[in-house]
Amino acid sequence: MAFTLWGVDLTWLELGGDLAGVASVWLLTRQNVWNWPVGLLNTVLFFVLFLQSKLYGDGALQVFFFALGVWGWWSWVRKAGPTEGPPVRRTSKREWLLLALAAVGGTAAAALYLKRFTDSPVPLADGSVLVLSLCATWGQVKKRLESWWIWIGVDVISVPLYVNRKLYPTALLYFLFGCLCVLGLREWTRAHKARPE
Repeated sequence: MAFTLWGVDLTWLELGGDLAGVASVWLLTRQNVWNWPVGLLNTVLFFVLFLQSKLYGDGALQVFFFALGVWGWWSWVRKAGPTEGPPVRRTSKREWLLLALAAVGGTAAAALYLKRFTDSPVPLADGSVLVLSLCATWGQVKKRLESWWIWIGVDVISVPLYVNRKLYPTALLYFLFGCLCVLGLREWTRAHKARPE
């Protein structure tokens, strides 16, 4: 424990992860490629935090986030240089179908695994955050406008999940993420409309 603020125990690990997370999402709303390396720092810190809190799905998610973050960073720089990455596009019907199948099947499989093989107290919520976050990150890498809607869904699930695990600063962080997702949706919608067809 690092310190207590307003009766809430805070660790430097959680605080550092939260700050890196806010910075990463804010950079993403601006379509700034630096969201990827800042996000990598966030994943390393959250990996340790979530394992300590018995949120194994969220811990595993950080491993996937790290791999997807490296891919996203490479993809954005490769396609458009070190500034804003590829152009914003809409999610196709086929992509939506695949995302829906992955979300439903993946959440069921993750929740079942967490219930049978771990001591996770919240396997369904933990598994859904894992799978929906992967779907949203795929959309983020591909710069699909609707990935922001998936992130908003993740935030709606995450806030009560982290309150349940007494990770109050992280619950607040995910509330802020939700607000930033609304901003990101607005900014990416504007960028998509401004793009020449």
